[in-house]
Amino acid sequence: MTVPVMTAEPIAERLRRYYTRYYRDTLGIPSWADLVAVRIREEEQEAHRLKRLESLLGSPIAGVRLLNVGCGTGGFNVVAARAGAAAWGVDSDPEAVAICRLKSAGEQVGRFIRAAAEGLPFAEESFDVVYCFSTLEHVKDATRAVAEMVRVVRQGGAVYLHAPNAWACYEGHYKIFWLPRMPRFLARWYLRLRGRPARFVESLTPLTPGRLERIFSRAGARATRFRAADATPREAGSPLWPIVRAYYRLFGVEPSIELLAWKPASSRS
Repeated sequence: MTVPVMTAEPIAERLRRYYTRYYRDTLGIPSWADLVAVRIREEEQEAHRLKRLESLLGSPIAGVRLLNVGCGTGGFNVVAARAGAAAWGVDSDPEAVAICRLKSAGEQVGRFIRAAAEGLPFAEESFDVVYCFSTLEHVKDATRAVAEMVRVVRQGGAVYLHAPNAWACYEGHYKIFWLPRMPRFLARWYLRLRGRPARFVESLTPLTPGRLERIFSRAGARATRFRAADATPREAGSPLWPIVRAYYRLFGVEPSIELLAWKPASSRS
């Protein structure tokens, strides 16, 4: 009996449909087609993020047991597995998990499970590293999600987190200029004024560096914040950039939050 070979094209088409719904229909981004094209080749972008993770950890991830919380369509897990990590992924979106499983059919990528970040289906101290990129702002209970990530990482292990900064002047999902800590009612009005669907903004939780550091501390982990290695801030293209830049410099605001939280080896959280 001949086993059919999984080709890249069905996966690419599945990715195209998935991200078209997200960028075009959910967010109403005019340049949605360009963003979809990038997502189809998402492993290229994720390779840079993997290098960033390794630089902060101070060592390669080969041999590391890694959990990606909010793994999306699995691009980071693919590059992590190629680098020698034992990579697992969880996501609450059933279609994203289905695409991950398609990808894992062709490579030794690890396992993918549909689960919420607030209820990770793993025993305590199951992983060396927990990776969470642009996910925490989407969960219903950020405090519970962080507690779960700290719970499943081993003593001496680390949780990496990257999230948008609520004090920034850019909304990275809609990809538009944004007022810091904009109230929901004003955000809905502003999005309608810009011709964008407003429903998605209701699902976002504003996060600040101070709040995240406090959440990790209460969960029993020591967080170190870094200057996020992002490209030139996208808000730099706004006519208001000189004012925004001055605001950023005056108050020490970074467009994104990037931190590494270590679970102490001497105690359990």
